[in-house]
Amino acid sequence: MKQVLSGQPDFSDAECEAATRVLRSGWVGPGPEVDAFEEELAAYVGAAQVVTVSSCTAALTLSLRVLGVGAGDEVVCPSLTWVADANAIVALGARPVFCDVDPKTFTLTPETLAPRVSERTKAVIAVHYGGLAPDPRPLRDVLPETVAIVEDAAHAIGASYPDGTPVGSSGNLTCFSFHANKNLSTVDGGAVAVDDPQLASRITLLRQQGIRTTAHHRLVSEGDLTAEFVEPGYKMAYSDLAAAIGRVQLRRQPQFAEHRLALAKIYVDESRNVGLPLEFQQDVLAERHARHLIAGLLPADLPRDFRDELRRQLRGIGVHAGVHYEPLHHQAAFGEQAMLPVADELFGRLISLPVGPRVSKDEALACAQYVGNVFDELRLAGA
Repeated sequence: MKQVLSGQPDFSDAECEAATRVLRSGWVGPGPEVDAFEEELAAYVGAAQVVTVSSCTAALTLSLRVLGVGAGDEVVCPSLTWVADANAIVALGARPVFCDVDPKTFTLTPETLAPRVSERTKAVIAVHYGGLAPDPRPLRDVLPETVAIVEDAAHAIGASYPDGTPVGSSGNLTCFSFHANKNLSTVDGGAVAVDDPQLASRITLLRQQGIRTTAHHRLVSEGDLTAEFVEPGYKMAYSDLAAAIGRVQLRRQPQFAEHRLALAKIYVDESRNVGLPLEFQQDVLAERHARHLIAGLLPADLPRDFRDELRRQLRGIGVHAGVHYEPLHHQAAFGEQAMLPVADELFGRLISLPVGPRVSKDEALACAQYVGNVFDELRLAGA
């Protein structure tokens, strides 16, 4: 069997043609393609405005900064997430405070969030694990009015909230990723969905070194010739080259979503038909789930090292199964944290199966059967 990897992007002739068009235009930096992509993306996610940036980490950092997060503040986020959330907090001099998650959805809840909120809490990052968005309204109900919610929707482009509205339309600053392995890939990049025009304006300013106008505006669009520096910012702008690819990828999202759902159905069906030993994330087959990850839980009674041996043997036959993620409260870099028993239990049992536009249905079926076979062999061997 060939190597079956998750998250390999699918770039068709249309993406290649869009990239070539921009390369030959003589302008590849932030310009008209970025403007067009932002408008199209805002319509897709139901936001008043979208500001593109260089990565989702940049989106998180800028979102927290414009909300006033700084030294001495605390920001709560789930421990079961990628390190980018904590890094964005630390980059601003604030302290990450990790909370536990729900054992079925793998996301934070009002019950796991509330005990971790203190008088120093400035914001909460609600992570849409695997592509499943927690309902932001109940989270808002347990927070003081002074505490903002930032949504980490890196996994959740095209997903919906429980009420059916698109992720990005809540009014919270919502951060997306266009990294190589994401559902919408432009090799790298990110964006913030924003409803407040003042916040959008400031994020736009900060992404381009704190300069009020872009180089395209000054040099090509016959705008103001002066590069007016307003406040210290970052080099976090997006490019026309990436945006041109993104505009094509955006049009292909229905096709990608249909394929991801088909793969998820294969895995879930095989868990019932041939005993694939996984309990999948809640709502993995629901319309509102973006299925960036298809994550399941191995049985709870297995030895601690069973999952790692299973992954090693699967890799030996070409199936790359992931673990998302090691809880951040175990990372010494972020200081001592409270006990978070659900995140700890999930980490010992989680495994993510290959998914993406370049994983075929036949490959998913074979993967599911291999996982079941290797699992049975290891269990019989007493691993």
